[in-house]
Amino acid sequence: MNAIFEVKGMTCSACSSRLERVIGNMDGVDNATVNLATETLSVDYDSGKTSPADIIQAVKMAGFEASEKIEGTELTLPISGMTCSACSSRLERVLNAADGMILAQVNLATESAAIKFNSADTSLREIRQLISNAGFKSGEIKSSLNAKKNFDERREQNEAKLTVLKNKLIYALSFTVPLLIITMGHMAGMPLPDIISPHESPLGFAFIQLALTAPVLWFGRDFYLHGFPNLFRGAPNMDSLIAVGTSAAFIYSLWNMIEIGMGIDPQAKAMDLYFESAATIIALISLGKYQEVRARSRTSEAIEKLMDLTPAKAILLLDGEQISTPVEEIGPGDCILIRPGDRVAADGKVYEGHSDIDESMLTGESMPVSKSPGADVASGTVNTGGGALKVRVVNIGENTVLSRIIKLVQEAQGSKAPISSLADTVSFYFVPTVMAIGIAAALGWFFFSTEPFTFALRIFISVMVIACPCAMGLATPTAIMVGTGRGAQLGVLVKSGEALETAGKIDTIIFDKTGTLTYGKPEVAEIFTVADEDSTELVALAGSAEKQSEHPLARAVVRAAENQGTPLPETTSFYAVSGLGINTETGGHSLLLGNRKFLEQNFTAGLDNKDANEAALRFAAAGQSPLYIAKNGKLAGILAIADRIKEETADTVKKLHDLGVKTIMLTGDNEKVAHAIAEKAGIDQVIAQVMPDRKAAEVNKEKAKGHKVAMVGDGINDAPALASADLGIAMGTGIDVAIESGDVVLMKGDLSGVLTALSLSRATVRNIKQNLFWAFAFNVLGIPVAAGLLHVFGGPTLSPMFAAAAMSLSSVTVVTNALRLKFFKPE
Repeated sequence: MNAIFEVKGMTCSACSSRLERVIGNMDGVDNATVNLATETLSVDYDSGKTSPADIIQAVKMAGFEASEKIEGTELTLPISGMTCSACSSRLERVLNAADGMILAQVNLATESAAIKFNSADTSLREIRQLISNAGFKSGEIKSSLNAKKNFDERREQNEAKLTVLKNKLIYALSFTVPLLIITMGHMAGMPLPDIISPHESPLGFAFIQLALTAPVLWFGRDFYLHGFPNLFRGAPNMDSLIAVGTSAAFIYSLWNMIEIGMGIDPQAKAMDLYFESAATIIALISLGKYQEVRARSRTSEAIEKLMDLTPAKAILLLDGEQISTPVEEIGPGDCILIRPGDRVAADGKVYEGHSDIDESMLTGESMPVSKSPGADVASGTVNTGGGALKVRVVNIGENTVLSRIIKLVQEAQGSKAPISSLADTVSFYFVPTVMAIGIAAALGWFFFSTEPFTFALRIFISVMVIACPCAMGLATPTAIMVGTGRGAQLGVLVKSGEALETAGKIDTIIFDKTGTLTYGKPEVAEIFTVADEDSTELVALAGSAEKQSEHPLARAVVRAAENQGTPLPETTSFYAVSGLGINTETGGHSLLLGNRKFLEQNFTAGLDNKDANEAALRFAAAGQSPLYIAKNGKLAGILAIADRIKEETADTVKKLHDLGVKTIMLTGDNEKVAHAIAEKAGIDQVIAQVMPDRKAAEVNKEKAKGHKVAMVGDGINDAPALASADLGIAMGTGIDVAIESGDVVLMKGDLSGVLTALSLSRATVRNIKQNLFWAFAFNVLGIPVAAGLLHVFGGPTLSPMFAAAAMSLSSVTVVTNALRLKFFKPE
């Protein structure tokens, strides 16, 4: 089983790495993944050995807080009319017995009902009716659909967190700035009143620094409240480094202040205070943390825009009236009106009206899509045409295309890419290593150099505060969050960080032909008949025979037969052979329809007909699939089935070649037809006459050659091949796409989406590498400098205040760099 938990209290990658190991080592846990950017923990576990409660307890023992994220629609309804426990008990029984109800808890004291239900089986309107039938009244909704509610709550929490951080920063700076003026000003010749002059009143000079530093440490108390407990627990994190470093500076300065008060060398001690270092470190790191959180909040803007697409209300058509109804109360089977300019409130099917719908926010398709009776519409899309549409609701809530997209993107944003494994490993050991380096460096300078104790102290503090495990922990997830969000805006849904990384490594792409390279809407382009066969009668027979087939070519034959306007004869028996053809009894005739091989296997006469063979060659040379028809054991004719190549196919293939990607086409067509189409598309290699169940084997052959292979198909007929490839790319047409198919889903049937997926992946992986470089560079270069390496060769040392500034800058740099992906444009 899988469970998702929201985790609070993680401040850096050391926290997330440690928690991942703690939970991953639990008995019964198969896999645990922690995402620092989204503050979530995903756990695959054996329910017979452990439970969510056990996992939450383990998280708590590790020093964090966790709560399980439960899927479903959760609402709290105020209830009036209850007078005793019998009322509440009865209502609870009524609600729990309702179809689609997962759990209902009625509370008499609060006069409310907390309900959790499956919106695919029932609606809030029906639940309200149940409450009314039981003799009670339900009030206004206190919460909305679960996904939206969770996101809004998280957004509010982030805003509240930003406000708190901003206020603490302002307070800290309001004390730190005058502190710096007092401690540094006299060095620049700025006069100080005698009462706080280091020469005239050393104790006053020290006391004013203490008075200004103490509030700053108080505003930064979270560093100590989190840092020291983790340190004592044997699991130090970034807060521990800051807490230890600033505490060392503060305690040393406080001791010097006491000695000043005791009259022990006051002037010298007054110049040996580090109050301003402690205060400035807290202020600068608070500034960095504020900027980091503000930047991180922008990584979810793509999800936020998707969340905001669903309107709050819909126009319900009920008993001839138009009723403005909260969208939560709409259910499957309801009829709603979509006026020009309105957003569609739920997935449904148009049953009356004509208009154009803008699906760009879901598919990335900029052109509006014409809708008429029988067409599907999706929640969140906009009626941009001049007509009104009447729609019968099919899906609402978490079952809509929009909600499924949001869930997919959220899952992708919470996933990890393999490239993050190094950072995860380093993060686990990072903080203890830094503390060891800091202590070793300080002791080394103290015992093996002529430098005073204060020099060793500065070295220790600088090493403590320059280290930044946060930057390493944020390097990968922030880029994945922004990258997958940008992909969703462009109509490219990437299902995981691993898929995003893999896409950038692809060197071979295998395309299914029908519906991928072509439009997937074949038509009968020409008819050849032998001897005295009548073409109209032959097409009618073929159309009737193919009516029971689901093959795309069969639908072309049926359309051609229906377009003739002649009655179709009755088909009394039907037998299909996958990849070859069909055998039927139609209109009193025994018919065979399929490829030449199928007719040969059934010993059809007349296959040596010269005119027929010439026609078949001519069709194939034009890229048209010949469909052979035998009647009563003899060849009767051949239909030329044409499926036009998509306009963007040749250009997309050329650009893939420019990226160094090899292209292969898989098709069940014969060699001549396949090569004719491949030549028009510019495809490198053709594998023809492939049976549907052999597509996966062809994918595996390419993988065995050492290639990184992507398979592009419709996500339905190509499922085994998509699963076998290193990267499965499922193509759809608008909102009809099978979202669950493939590792990458292209929401519009535009082949250029493959280019977008590959270039987005490469841009994201490049961004991750940049982030990791900066994260490691800050630490690999900064820590030795802070430890005094340059000073060994006569160079400068790094002030603790500059070390704190560098540490703050590293996280902000990483997050800001990731945000550049918001502006990614396909090549």
